[in-house]
Amino acid sequence: MGKLFSVLKYVKGYWGYASLNIFFNILFSLFSVVSLALVMPFMDLIFQKPNSFYAEVLSKPAPPFSLGHLPAYIGDTFNRMMAFLIVDSGKLEALFLICIVVFVLTFCKNMFRYLAMYFVAPIRNGVVRDLRNKLLSKSLDLPLSYYSDERKGDIMSRMTSDVQEIEWSIMQTLELIFREPLTIIISLIMLISISGYLTLYVLLFLPVAGIIVAVIGKSLKRNARKSKEILGNLFNIMEETLGGLKIIKAFTGESFIKQKFEKTNQDFYKQSVKVYRKTDLTSPISETVVVGILMMILFIGGKMVLSDSGVLTAAAFIGYFAVASQIVPPIKQITQAYNNIQKGIASEERVNKILDAEIAITEKQNAQSITKFNSSIDFKNTSFAYRKGDSGYVLKNINLSIPKGKTIALVGQSGSGKTTLADMIPRFYDADNGSLSIDGVNVKDLKIKELRSLIGVVSQESILFNDTVFNNIAFGITASKEDVIQAAKIANAHDFIIALPDGYDTNIGDRGGKLSGGQRQRLSIARAVLKNPPILILDEATSALDTESERLVQDALNNLMKNRTSVVIAHRLSTISSADEIIVLNQGEIAERGNHQTLLSHNGIYKRLCDMQSFK
Repeated sequence: MGKLFSVLKYVKGYWGYASLNIFFNILFSLFSVVSLALVMPFMDLIFQKPNSFYAEVLSKPAPPFSLGHLPAYIGDTFNRMMAFLIVDSGKLEALFLICIVVFVLTFCKNMFRYLAMYFVAPIRNGVVRDLRNKLLSKSLDLPLSYYSDERKGDIMSRMTSDVQEIEWSIMQTLELIFREPLTIIISLIMLISISGYLTLYVLLFLPVAGIIVAVIGKSLKRNARKSKEILGNLFNIMEETLGGLKIIKAFTGESFIKQKFEKTNQDFYKQSVKVYRKTDLTSPISETVVVGILMMILFIGGKMVLSDSGVLTAAAFIGYFAVASQIVPPIKQITQAYNNIQKGIASEERVNKILDAEIAITEKQNAQSITKFNSSIDFKNTSFAYRKGDSGYVLKNINLSIPKGKTIALVGQSGSGKTTLADMIPRFYDADNGSLSIDGVNVKDLKIKELRSLIGVVSQESILFNDTVFNNIAFGITASKEDVIQAAKIANAHDFIIALPDGYDTNIGDRGGKLSGGQRQRLSIARAVLKNPPILILDEATSALDTESERLVQDALNNLMKNRTSVVIAHRLSTISSADEIIVLNQGEIAERGNHQTLLSHNGIYKRLCDMQSFK
């Protein structure tokens, strides 16, 4: 039961709105039943009771107020009022009053229903907003290694459709707890006050509908979870398709992608059909059971009226049946709400996989501040694996010192661990064994934001945003236009920028799609230049440039790297011949080290790599 209402934890912070929603739902339920209870005096008028009956009602003393007999007290008070009106003004006036009262009660009932929904709207939309904010915040906090096992499309599905399912589930939960059960309870109290004998049958058979709903709901949750997983796959295919259109078209892979998408879409269709069919099944079944109970009551109650025993009058029986029929809609609503809550629980479990994911890169409570880089970066017996306990380490026992102001180049075959080694400096990954320290302080003891503020990164892939040239260069930094222009000039990007339609205010499109590969890379370099960090990580920074641009940018980078500590990853060995030390990695280990001439003389891995590139 606790899990059934687990989604209510998201309402925290909105209990003011929730309280108002509950209050107006209570009034709605009360007015719904009371308006139907007026059927009884209306029927009394129809059956033309003599005026002597009403005179007799008035002659009896008014009953004392009692909470234990509140329905009977209200009914008797209303009968006395009606009797007084009939004796004083006639039955036509009484009929007119009943019509007015029913209209007013119906108006109030619907107004309270609207007010209940009015105050639940901020909860529904606020929870969606808060959940998406939490998911994005957690996504930014999670380490890069988390995403190696996750699909972006599935994460997008959790942040959209699953969050929306939770929103709907919260509204249904509030109604399941308060409005619908309250309507049933008030109706049952009214029914007991009219005839306890008939109500006993209702109480005996109503649990049948509940059992049916529980059985179907349990199965529905499993199907809903599977449906969401398939939807995540669908999102992933869409994301990959839109991001890889160029390759898809170049390799004429349209039919393959289309078939893959249509197959997954068909699987989602089949699973969704199962979910909807089970969702829609409970309501008619529960309604059929309840109507069967009502028909039994109709027979037993009708028999009591026809027997002329006086136990149950015709007017009271019709009023009883009218109130009893009011139980059907809330039971239907409860069955539908229960099913939606089951789907919401399945979505909640998927969302919690992100919210509850372990943040491996954490900052210590009393982390040390670091505002400048003074001496060296030191790897001591450093080993790393992407999965804890993985025997296949990406890096093994790395011992490396990078003195301030030196340029260290990392070379080796793909998969040798070059990028992983560089990514450990800004703590994108943490060492499993050994340590990594800056100025003699373990990076795990430093404030993460301050550590990363000392490091500039230019990656192999140009990571740009759908924004202006200016905002991409000044990303994460408050900078003047003059500073941005100066950085662009150093990166040899200024000339092509001013040739754009709006210059530095030109929007470059999704992932910089309006620019060439070389232009995108130069903007990435300009971004690193503007940050002006003491430590640079250049991961294939010139790989996307043509020969002329490469020379211009390499000259700019050489100037930029002066008096800075630089870690350069390169496959194109011509770009790192002037490095102070070249580290050759092989299968996660340092195989060779030295400057360009020394490594060539060793006639080892580095020499072989150079020969393969016809290096001169």
